[in-house]
Amino acid sequence: MEKKTTNTTTKKNVAIQQADEELLASLGYKQEFKRAFSGIETFGIAFSIIGLLPSIASVLFYSVPNGGPSAMVWGWAVASIFILFVGMAMGELASAAPTSGGLYFWTFTLSSPRWRNLLAWIVGYANTIGSIAGIASIDWACAVQIMAAANMGSKDQAFVATNGQLFGLYACIVLSHAVICCFGTSILARLQSVYVAMNILLCLAIIIALPASTPKEFRNTASYALGNFTNTSGWPSGYAFIMSFLAPLWTISGFDSSVHISEEASNAAIAVPWAIVGAIGIAGILGWAINMALVFCMGTDLDAIMNSSQPMAAILLNAFGQKGTLAVWAIIVVCQYMMGSSMVLAASRQSFAFSRDGALPFSSWLYRMNKFTGTPVNTVWFTCILAIALGLLAFAGSSAINAVFSLSVTAVYIAYGTPIACRFLGNNDFKPGPFNLGRFSLPVGIIAVLWMLFMGIVFLFPATPAPAVQDMNYTIVVMGGVMGLSLVYYYFPKYGGVYWFKGPIPTIDDQVDGKTMESEGSLEKKVAPEVVVNTV
Repeated sequence: MEKKTTNTTTKKNVAIQQADEELLASLGYKQEFKRAFSGIETFGIAFSIIGLLPSIASVLFYSVPNGGPSAMVWGWAVASIFILFVGMAMGELASAAPTSGGLYFWTFTLSSPRWRNLLAWIVGYANTIGSIAGIASIDWACAVQIMAAANMGSKDQAFVATNGQLFGLYACIVLSHAVICCFGTSILARLQSVYVAMNILLCLAIIIALPASTPKEFRNTASYALGNFTNTSGWPSGYAFIMSFLAPLWTISGFDSSVHISEEASNAAIAVPWAIVGAIGIAGILGWAINMALVFCMGTDLDAIMNSSQPMAAILLNAFGQKGTLAVWAIIVVCQYMMGSSMVLAASRQSFAFSRDGALPFSSWLYRMNKFTGTPVNTVWFTCILAIALGLLAFAGSSAINAVFSLSVTAVYIAYGTPIACRFLGNNDFKPGPFNLGRFSLPVGIIAVLWMLFMGIVFLFPATPAPAVQDMNYTIVVMGGVMGLSLVYYYFPKYGGVYWFKGPIPTIDDQVDGKTMESEGSLEKKVAPEVVVNTV
């Protein structure tokens, strides 16, 4: 009986793999990765990048000054619902066309012929830049958390890290992630299950242990925790509440990572969309519970919390004391480190897909699969080196490095919103996959796009009105500079992408309108401008 069951399971797995490869081939790409990610592991990469408690610890500076306790609770609840709309709209596209290029591939196939090349180029670069900024922001936060532990453990908390020390530690963290993400697909897939388990256990531990350990003098009443609105940002209260959304927006982001491992996921048309929606939903609920625990146990001295070197650490110190906090903090740092590893994995796959279609500089070098590991080692190092370069902004001041946090959201929101809008505005024949919202697709898509457009603008505002030069929000400068350079590259005379970029390049032999398109991932082959690779 056991042997018969094993044979049945094997046949089912083979059938699923064959279906995955056939679907990918219909999109124009050959199978190059090993499909080693199960459904839970596909969910795991999105959930581990969200990294609830470490992320909340990193972005309390968004919510505490912009409403205090009530903004932490209700701002999180409101933003989580809208983020779920984004995830559902993206999930439909991921189900119809599960490929590593995802967002820019959808943009090309769903856009009108006149605009598809330019829009795919913009989305591809926005997604690539946003992913690399995600590595930088996550790993910079990890470096800050490690230095916060050093501060807590030092005598009289006298140790304060310099920018040079922070950057050195940050660079070491990024480089270590580069080494990890050069491993084989099977190893990277198994790590995701470990990441999920550690994140969930850490969340539950804080939700249960923090209220149990907090002394009475730091416990807050329900009326204070759920109703107190303390605005110290200088913005009008209504807008300050909106600014508090930036905390959940930065935390519950990076869920497109599941899209970028579509070609490594088993049963991708179902696993990828449910991974996106599941990661957002569970993160929204658990994150709300964590914020509830925090607001009931943070005391009423918000200034002391904000003036500490790490607001979350200050709250934990009141409850657990120095040794207990250091023990909990060590686990937080480990989970934050895991986030960075998963982000490098996702960013490298996006860069691999974009270079496969010849759009990135040095594409012929980037589009190479390592024969030993079966992974794109070159794009791993490419994304990590650029992330280290972004970290140099720390020497320009705290506002400059904070712009990297904002950039990781604003850039990917361009990449998220464009294909969703193109689905309904472009000249296309969209064919839904197994994950389908039916009649709710249009209203969900409208809400998702309007939300991202609105919050993308909010992310460009400074933390306080009328800031000094050093306190300005430099997101628009960083994003505008990088995206501007990508457009210069596109329109550069004679050599720019406008002359040769024709969207996704098939890597399998195919026959379209009598034209043979070569395979083997050659970057020299051209696709006729009117050829559309599998309108989704």
